Amino acid sequence: MSKAQNDVVITGVGIVTCQGVGKEPHIALLTAADAPKTVVEAEKFKPYPIHPLPEVDWSQQIAKRGDQRQMENWQRIGVFAAGLALDDAGLKEDLEACGTMDMIVAAGGGERDINVDTLIVDEGLKRNDREVLLNEKLTTELRPTLFLAQLSNLLAGNISIVHKVTGSSRTFMGEEAAGISAVETAFYRIKSGESSHALVGGAFSAERLDMVLLFEAIGSHSRGDWQPLWSRDVGGITSGSLGAFLVLESRAHAEARGAHIYSTISSIEGDRGNRTGGNLEKRLERLLEPARSLPTDSTAIFSGSSGMPELASREKAVLEHQFPGAAIRGFGGVTGHGLEAHFTLGLALAALAIDSEAKVPPFDGGHEKSMRSGTRAAVVTTVGHQRGEGVAVLSADA
Repeated sequence: MSKAQNDVVITGVGIVTCQGVGKEPHIALLTAADAPKTVVEAEKFKPYPIHPLPEVDWSQQIAKRGDQRQMENWQRIGVFAAGLALDDAGLKEDLEACGTMDMIVAAGGGERDINVDTLIVDEGLKRNDREVLLNEKLTTELRPTLFLAQLSNLLAGNISIVHKVTGSSRTFMGEEAAGISAVETAFYRIKSGESSHALVGGAFSAERLDMVLLFEAIGSHSRGDWQPLWSRDVGGITSGSLGAFLVLESRAHAEARGAHIYSTISSIEGDRGNRTGGNLEKRLERLLEPARSLPTDSTAIFSGSSGMPELASREKAVLEHQFPGAAIRGFGGVTGHGLEAHFTLGLALAALAIDSEAKVPPFDGGHEKSMRSGTRAAVVTTVGHQRGEGVAVLSADA
């Protein structure tokens, strides 16, 4: 692959999933001879299984206890993962670089006060003037500071405060599509020369009753025993607490400071639209066009499928048709589904696999084929559980 100074390269990876903290346990997962261990919390939200957050020493990336206390858990996860990415890129202590760094974050809404929600529902069973009741409780039970702590752009705000990343800042909302748009925007800003380096990513806390309820409200949450990603029949989504951030740079910026380059992002695009009448398949085929020439033996396909049975089978059929014999890995089966953070997580895993030339083991042995050689290129997909699709193509920097 020819090299250009405005190539977009990955130089920092910050990742936290149920599989561990930082890149090391995830490299071990990608290079192992056998399928990764399954880490599932089955009792806390029974009958809904989730992939829990591992034990995290927040002080490693968020030094001040006061900063830790004022964040909700999804923000802590994101700030921590962002710090890992900056550390990994060698930019954490570079105040000049952090001061000019773009930050693009994918975030959802904040955590709800479950006690207040429960109080309102319980009182509503005893009264008919529920509009009056709602106003009473909202003015007496909710703390203004609680409301302020829920703002989606506070993840970016806290990263600025803790890690001194103070260049331009953007926050995208909108489930999986937000994560796709965040990385796509960073990619094209660097590609066009508008930016030289960016921090991009997101975080998701699965251990929230309100999120379990939101998935269950549309019948999409898995129930009962955990099942491998491509084998699910009820609901399909097993969510996971996770954070994933990347440092992206232009090749010129990365090489000028002697940075380690994990991989080059060759292309990235997101789209959305109606999925009926074969439209999803047509859209995925178009998005996958830049990956058609990749060698099958050394290309890993990291599918960000949510696990919802119909969508999963439709996506997998397209991937198998476009890349016959290729190694498809449904990474949400081992990390959980990370909603806004899911696409960035896929890119992080792909970059680590390429950098270590991993022969990534099947994550679902019954439905995934073994790799015949080490990873030299990767395709990352995400198909939103309701809307939005995205594809990125990554190549070895050689």
